[in-house]
Amino acid sequence: MFQKRWVKFDGVSISYYNNDKGEKIKPKKWKIRRRKSYSEKYSKGIIPLSAISTVRVQGDNKFEVVTTQRTFVFRVEKEEERNDWISILLNALKLQALSSQSQAAVAPEKCGYLELRGYKAKIFTVLSGNSVWLCKNEQDFKSGLGITIIPMNVANVKQVDRTAKQSFEIITPYRSFSFTAESEKEKQEWIEAVQQSIAETLSDYEVAEKIWFNESNRSCADCKAPDPDWASINLCVVICKKCAGQHRSLGPKDSKVRSLKMDASIWSNELIELFIVIGNKRANDFWAGNLQKEEELHVDSPVEKRKNFITQKYKEGRFRKTLLASLTKEELNKALCAAVVKPDVLETMALLFSGADVMCATGDPEHSTPYLLAKKAGQSLQMEFLYHNKFSDFPQHDIHSEGGLSQESSPSMFLCDFLYQAPAAASKLSSEKKLLEETNKKWCVLEGGFLSYYESDKSTTPNGTININDVICLAVNKEDFCINTGPIFTFEIYLPSERAFLFGAETSQAQRKWTEAIAKHFVPFVAENLTEADYDLIGQLYYKDCHALDQWRKGWFAMDKSSLRFCLQMQEGQEDRMNLRRLQELTISTMVQNGEKLDVLLLVEKGRTLYIHGHTKLDFTVWHIAIEKAAGTDGNALQDQQLSKNDVPIIVNSCIAFVTQYGLGCKYIYQKNGDPLHISELLESFKKDARSFKLRAGKHQLEDVTGVLKCFLSDIDDALLTKELYPYWISALDTQDDKERIKKYGAFIRTLPGVNRATLAALIEHLYRVQKCSEINHMNAHNLALVFSSCLFQTKGQTSEEVNVIEDLINNYVEIFEVKEDQVKQMDIENSFITKWKDTQVSQAGDLLIEVYVERKEPDCSIIIRISPVMEAEELTTDILAIKNIIPMKDDIWATFEVIENEELERPLHYTENVLEQVLRWSSLAEPGAAYLVVKRFLTIDTIKHYNERKTLENIKEGVLKIKEEPSKILSGNKFQDRYFILRDAYLFLYKDLKSSKPDKMLSVSSMKFYLGVKKKMKPPTSWGLTAYSEKHHWHLCCDSSQTQMEWMAYVFIAQHENDLWPPAGKERKRSITKNPKIGGLPLIPIQHERNATQARREIESARAELERLRLGAKHELELGDGTLKERASLVAQCLEHKDEKLRNRTRKHRSFNCLEDTETEVFQGQEKSHKGVKTLRKTEDRNGKATLDSNNKLPPKVIEELSVVLQRSRILAKELQGEQIVQKEIK
Repeated sequence: MFQKRWVKFDGVSISYYNNDKGEKIKPKKWKIRRRKSYSEKYSKGIIPLSAISTVRVQGDNKFEVVTTQRTFVFRVEKEEERNDWISILLNALKLQALSSQSQAAVAPEKCGYLELRGYKAKIFTVLSGNSVWLCKNEQDFKSGLGITIIPMNVANVKQVDRTAKQSFEIITPYRSFSFTAESEKEKQEWIEAVQQSIAETLSDYEVAEKIWFNESNRSCADCKAPDPDWASINLCVVICKKCAGQHRSLGPKDSKVRSLKMDASIWSNELIELFIVIGNKRANDFWAGNLQKEEELHVDSPVEKRKNFITQKYKEGRFRKTLLASLTKEELNKALCAAVVKPDVLETMALLFSGADVMCATGDPEHSTPYLLAKKAGQSLQMEFLYHNKFSDFPQHDIHSEGGLSQESSPSMFLCDFLYQAPAAASKLSSEKKLLEETNKKWCVLEGGFLSYYESDKSTTPNGTININDVICLAVNKEDFCINTGPIFTFEIYLPSERAFLFGAETSQAQRKWTEAIAKHFVPFVAENLTEADYDLIGQLYYKDCHALDQWRKGWFAMDKSSLRFCLQMQEGQEDRMNLRRLQELTISTMVQNGEKLDVLLLVEKGRTLYIHGHTKLDFTVWHIAIEKAAGTDGNALQDQQLSKNDVPIIVNSCIAFVTQYGLGCKYIYQKNGDPLHISELLESFKKDARSFKLRAGKHQLEDVTGVLKCFLSDIDDALLTKELYPYWISALDTQDDKERIKKYGAFIRTLPGVNRATLAALIEHLYRVQKCSEINHMNAHNLALVFSSCLFQTKGQTSEEVNVIEDLINNYVEIFEVKEDQVKQMDIENSFITKWKDTQVSQAGDLLIEVYVERKEPDCSIIIRISPVMEAEELTTDILAIKNIIPMKDDIWATFEVIENEELERPLHYTENVLEQVLRWSSLAEPGAAYLVVKRFLTIDTIKHYNERKTLENIKEGVLKIKEEPSKILSGNKFQDRYFILRDAYLFLYKDLKSSKPDKMLSVSSMKFYLGVKKKMKPPTSWGLTAYSEKHHWHLCCDSSQTQMEWMAYVFIAQHENDLWPPAGKERKRSITKNPKIGGLPLIPIQHERNATQARREIESARAELERLRLGAKHELELGDGTLKERASLVAQCLEHKDEKLRNRTRKHRSFNCLEDTETEVFQGQEKSHKGVKTLRKTEDRNGKATLDSNNKLPPKVIEELSVVLQRSRILAKELQGEQIVQKEIK
């Protein structure tokens, strides 16, 4: 029975399609139907011309198409039509025979039986080139017969979420094909293969055509396959797809594989030129210089042979030319440095691939690597080649001479024993259940740098072999792991190919023996001291540190408990270490390098910064988890806690800071008990990660925090004062002489472990601070000793001796810990602020805390820093750069800028300007809370040189600017007008135009303040300009470009300060009497976000600190000052005393402060709540007619101005007195 089919012959194959009704058909017999169009795109069957042996005539308008597998019978309506079909097909067969182009069968990328929705039987599916063939069976495919072909240029593939999890779809604009594989793994393989084919089909041939311009690049460098469209960009060879797969298995360190067609972004003009210049022929002249004919790889070579050949050729360098074999490492490096400054890239390639170090020292401090030498010489191709090989590490030639081995060859290790072995492919060795299933006992042999494992000790062929030289990481698990046969002690080996292997020994001694042997083989001689440690993890990582942030270098690292030990390339084998529990920062981030995402771990400890990343995602994950664990709390001993940079547990520092901020004025603060549940939760949070956990006012109660501190000290493994020293502390009380007893206490403290000593100092300092406020909080030294004696000695009951010892330590804190008088004065000032002013923002040293930004105003760029009343801009700038680990370039000058008027104006501070005075002046702004400080680059040495060159001329800077003056003159109106400006002799001359001979104005730049920018309300005609302020006038100047704006600002600034832009070399840096800047010491809110209502308080506090300092340090000299100053100071002091007295009588409520680490949103929310009850201060008259001051009254109208005058005058007096003392010394 015949069924109608739409049949077409396109000169290559006969294809037939369904009829309109879709009736069931019988195979092999079809009635041909003519019509002009047919909507269906995919056939029901294909008969390629190459599969047809002949075409025969039959009666009844029929003809047969004969193939080797079957015969197809077609019938048409007319005899003429039949003859036409037969004639066309026979002619096509004749032409095919005459051309005799027998094409070699191309192996498909992927093939196998899949279920296809709509078909009962499984379909043999083949992915070949840029098409997917559907066939009834494998034999049909081999014969060329198929059902239909799906072209990949219009296709897409996606995973289908069906009940059958192994389903996926190939989607085209005309039809979707739904397939089901036998397993999840097979499904993923099909999806990846189809995706790859689609990408290649849609790829760009432009790069390939350019690289094929070198004829040798038209065949694979390894197997000679035609038209290779892949490349190893560091080896500079063009390869086929099959060889590319084996190159990938070498790892990116040895071969970076990229597509010529798909990875368009990587192919720069320089890289393409490099491939054309070198070419496969020249590359093989080196890599295959000693390759024998019988060892060559062929197009049809099997996978295993291809893998071995490529490994031997590139990784082992077995077939390399040996012309450079006699050179030592030093000679190779020296030759490399000489070669990179010349155009011959082939010489550089030969040296580098013969074992020269791409990161070797050049002897030039400014151009410390071969890459920088090439850059200096302008050799772009050399730079490109070195850039793509910056992580490469090729072995030197083996030299077997009469003198023995040339390199530092270690004696051959030999070990053999039964070990438990479990392979892991591309992920970390996973679940314990899976491990139990996969772990089997294997006979393992370590010999000649290879670890082989066999099914048994009688087997001759290994199940697998690991080249120990390829190992990048070795992990040793100290805790035993239990399997069915008992406990085993495991270790893991990680390779650059993202493979991992787990081995287990039956004893810890055997584990140590194997790991030591493996480590000594793959860790180089310069880092061999790392192998002697009791490490948990050892291997190679890439790193950057503050000494060289421009490029990644290789270093060897070992994890030893909580220490990270390392030998860095720049340190010539010297070992260094980081205490991971003292890390100030531990963060992971992602960066893009060479178009690939790279995970980077940042470690900061005591100002040192280290960036590290792994060879692969797998080994990086292992290191990241290990470092994160070691940096956390591990145990209950004091030294096992996460520590701050001063070796005090973070939990102790956090509690002390919180109590100092919110508890100094609270009655019986340490005698109140908190909620046990809350205390337990807080302790658990600190134990989990003290570094990231922050105490927050409003959320955490004061009594709970004090309970945490007491519980922590009571529960640590040994007492803070140590149980061993207990009898000595008690016996010291028998010494009646106070000085002798204090000496004994000091001697005992010096014998304490370092962490105990630092923690005790911090705690006693805190208790000393608390007892100094005992008039308010009723916690004198005795009451504090009653609370803390049992904590510090860890005794169940309290004895009077224990209490007396702690009381002694508190009362004699200054003498025992040798505290300077200035620090005690600062503590008194701070206590006064904290207890009398509820909106205090001060640090432990009595200085204001302020938020300063680095380069730009973003949350990640802010730092909370202490500002003392005498801090100058130079000190602030230097401190900020040190905290951020920023090392300015030698030609750059950084400065502190004040930014005001909603970021419309900014001004660089001169290095001698007092920072606090600038902050005080913000109170006169309309929106003082919007002002802030930022540290950033300002000038360069070139700018200063150019200024000095111009200074020798008549005019330093000149040009037309648009100007608007305030208050405006009646005649000039309120618009910007063009004027000609000249900067000369520290004066700014303003002319009506270029032709004018006489200036309209002459402004002294030293008596004015110049800001970058013009306020928007001035309606400036351009976006760039300067604003100049004098006592009575403001000038707004506009220019035509950002560059012009910066030039005017730079020249004006230099002219203002007569080239005194930075402290002279050798001059001792001026510092305030406070301690080093401390970040995050106390969780106090930044001054930055205060509302207008608190501006007065801020200035009063600053003035009070300065007045207190003057009273304590220079009381006599101040009395010599004029009466006006004394009256003003008295007025301010009286205001403060009235304020203090009223505040003592008020019911004190703790404001909901935010920690330093809070976000801006949280800060604002907290402030809105805290300011609801704050009213504007008003001045009123009391019943006796005298002026009073309380929370509902305000300061005298000009008190802000008076405060500023007091500060300014006190500074002048101090300088004058200092000058008088110098004169007196000279007279003497």
